[in-house]
Amino acid sequence: MKTELRGNSNTSISLQNPSTLFSNPQSSLSGALNGCLGSLDGACIEKLLLHCASALEHNDGTLAQQVMWVLNNVASLVGDPNQRLTSWFLRALISRASKVCPTAMNFDGGSTIWRRNMPVTELAVYVDLIPWHRFGFCASNSAILKAIEGYSKVHILDFSITHCMQWPTLIDALAKRAEGAPSLRITVPSCRPPVPPFLNVSSEEVGLRLSNFAKFRDLPFEFNVIDHGPSSFTSRDQIMSKESSRDLYFESLLNHLTPSMLDLRDDEALVINCQNWLRYLSDEQRGSNVQDSSLRDAFLCTVKGFNPCIVVVVDEDSDLSAPSLSSRITACFNYLWIPFDALETFLLKDSSQRFEYESDIGHKIENIISFEGVQRIERLESGIKLSQRMRNAGFSSVSFCEDTVGEVRSLLEEHASGWGMKIEEDHMLVLTWKGHNSVFSTAWVRNASMQD
Repeated sequence: MKTELRGNSNTSISLQNPSTLFSNPQSSLSGALNGCLGSLDGACIEKLLLHCASALEHNDGTLAQQVMWVLNNVASLVGDPNQRLTSWFLRALISRASKVCPTAMNFDGGSTIWRRNMPVTELAVYVDLIPWHRFGFCASNSAILKAIEGYSKVHILDFSITHCMQWPTLIDALAKRAEGAPSLRITVPSCRPPVPPFLNVSSEEVGLRLSNFAKFRDLPFEFNVIDHGPSSFTSRDQIMSKESSRDLYFESLLNHLTPSMLDLRDDEALVINCQNWLRYLSDEQRGSNVQDSSLRDAFLCTVKGFNPCIVVVVDEDSDLSAPSLSSRITACFNYLWIPFDALETFLLKDSSQRFEYESDIGHKIENIISFEGVQRIERLESGIKLSQRMRNAGFSSVSFCEDTVGEVRSLLEEHASGWGMKIEEDHMLVLTWKGHNSVFSTAWVRNASMQD
């Protein structure tokens, strides 16, 4: 008997029924696999995923197929949260298996999850489904507003993946400022990391729409795009298809982050905004010398040199950058169940919105599990590790004021009751789901001892 698992219309893999494994009492996996067949228990699914990872790490294609057959009996894209999450892990493992055991796998490992480009109006709905993004927007904007009090000119360097969805709310708040609206400049890179969500208009078009909104709110506004990357690396598929492209792209960006290229002005309050972005900068040392830093540390050193009035960093609160596949699977499975579980509370199992949001998470899972080297671009670090990195780079954390905390709590009241918030070390605000850390938000200034 064969079970054919289909990830999409272009990919399939034949999984052999592991009857010999179940009938062999000496097998170290037979008891675990028999106990898990058909089970929806998260701990059991995690155990199966780790068995499969171990098999792949030892190039045991036969055992990997046997475990995947069992996982295939649990996985369902229209099932409960555990089943849906398992589907995306299974897809990622099959993709990885096609690379490490190509002769044993009838699978086109080159296929990827293609995502459609959203209209702006749909993207607004997308980021509002759960407070995953809005939490960071709300906390960051409130911290920015406090940091720029008294300034008549503001310049924001925006490094994010959500196409400036953060800024209409800030523009509206600035227009209502008691001391009068300041002039606002926003500068963004010309190309973003090749990850969802994708938009069907250019950065320039986004800037034009923001300009129109700012004009409507009587706020002086300017939008600039840093044109920095090699032209051959401007599309997301080209970046992914060339192993060296991602680092070349960010190296080029780093070289263009200079006061003259950014037109930094002494009379402006400079804000550095990083939303779900730092993880895409390589955290590996760039050279063999001790003083050679990673791209991530080099970026922080560069922006520190601009002496910004505030640096806000928001990201998902998990460590998914371990070199070990098993460690990444454990961390990823015990973290990414959160959005699957949250979506279950208000969207039907066959909801197209739900499937689209979950498939974007699946895109992330596939990169974390299936790829290695520079192609594994999802290198998330926890809030604790990020805080240590910021301190090492010469920054000090800034506390969020009571108004900010109140605004975030009001935002969460608009969503399911499972969402909460807590304050951790380094004044870090943390979004939680049923008590589990989800997203962190931090604010930083350059150490006073390092001021010129």
